[in-house]
Amino acid sequence: MTLPLLADRYPLCFLGFCHNIGFCHNKVRYMTNFADLGLRAPILRAVEEGGYKTMTPIQAQAIPIVLGGKDLIGVAQTGTGKTAAFSLPIIQMLLKGEGKRKPKTTRSLILAPTRELAIQIGENIREYSKYLHLRTTLVFGGASEKPQIKSMQAGVDILIATPGRLLDLMNQRHILLGAAEFLVLDEADRMLDMGFIRDITKIVAQLPKDRQTVLFSATMPKSVEKFAGEILRSPKRVDVAPTATTAEKVEQHVLMVPKERKRDLLAHMLKDTAIERVIVFTRTKHGANRVAKQLDQLGIAAGAIHGNKSQNARQKALKEFREGDIRVLVATDVAARGIDVDGVTHVINFELPNEPESYVHRIGRTARAGATGISYSFCDHEERTYLRDIEKIIRQRVEVLEDHPYHREGIEIRYDDDGKEITGAPPRKSAPRRRSNSGKHKPNRRVNQPKAHSAKPGGGSQRKGRPGGRKRTRPSQG
Repeated sequence: MTLPLLADRYPLCFLGFCHNIGFCHNKVRYMTNFADLGLRAPILRAVEEGGYKTMTPIQAQAIPIVLGGKDLIGVAQTGTGKTAAFSLPIIQMLLKGEGKRKPKTTRSLILAPTRELAIQIGENIREYSKYLHLRTTLVFGGASEKPQIKSMQAGVDILIATPGRLLDLMNQRHILLGAAEFLVLDEADRMLDMGFIRDITKIVAQLPKDRQTVLFSATMPKSVEKFAGEILRSPKRVDVAPTATTAEKVEQHVLMVPKERKRDLLAHMLKDTAIERVIVFTRTKHGANRVAKQLDQLGIAAGAIHGNKSQNARQKALKEFREGDIRVLVATDVAARGIDVDGVTHVINFELPNEPESYVHRIGRTARAGATGISYSFCDHEERTYLRDIEKIIRQRVEVLEDHPYHREGIEIRYDDDGKEITGAPPRKSAPRRRSNSGKHKPNRRVNQPKAHSAKPGGGSQRKGRPGGRKRTRPSQG
């Protein structure tokens, strides 16, 4: 059988199924080495200096499709090398029109859901293109607009942006997308979860219709499939792992524990020195702050990262975590996108996510790049429904770990006064009510104190806070 020209250009050496690429339905070989891709020497040099020679499955299957000019949907777990899968072919193709930049325009646009992920992508692309003359810039919220606007004035080859800030600068006419040749949406499922669908739709409307579009996602719910069908043209699809499956090399456990005992359980777990570098996930920003503060009080080096933190504070915490200065990084789901740290030994879900897809993303922070990892999930009575939803989407039961001090309390069945089972957490004991003097006469707190010097003779003691020069509405008697 004669394969298309693309197969002739790129010899294939990695066993897989060709229908992912769209050549045929028989088994074929995919290439495994970056040197087989036909990349320009400066790109290949930068890749090899980064210590990469062999491609991951997503790279081996996706890169030839993008180099062939086709639209692509890529579904793969986190930590599988998706950034290189779209950035390397785009860098290669941008070299054909090197120097074509126009003021305020970009030749390629990469959208990411969070600042951290945008920064991570930018670092990788700059590393891959360091021996080339391509211009790359980042645009994201939480930082000053002025340097971002200035960086776009002469035009760029690669723009990495978060949707909100990009749309703001587009509306101000500081960024024009009419010359864009490539569009990449990374972590598309998370962008839709975060409510960026309208912003992305407005952004896509400003792009040329004859562009090439690549969409990557860790999960592929129906909402993402529908959206992909609207913005991609006859895309090829690559599924490196079945949709919504959990990282295979992550050892998963759930610990039943009452809500009010979770902090105690976390402190107990962290006594284990085998938990060397851990990310702790909470559902809320305030929860992340409380957990990080508690760990600091226990003498455990920890930092928090979430949307309310300044960009400098978030980058500082990430840097300290990467370099091993802190042992624990406490994060929310949104902020965690872009945490690409090697050597994360454990993930602890302090609170289970109410969206089961987020569980997949969370535990994917460990077992990256082929390593193994362990995840522990704390589940209270209110969260058992979330646990069932998670087990449905990952298509397996999560093993219950009973060897901890609070297991008995975590599994006991609770009943109310009518004998009905309580499925939620027990109500907290209400604090003693403070006496409120609002609307009532407040006692004179200056009783038995010397008269104010400014008080007039015969006028009585002056009430606290009353200006001495103000006339009394009622004349004093006597």
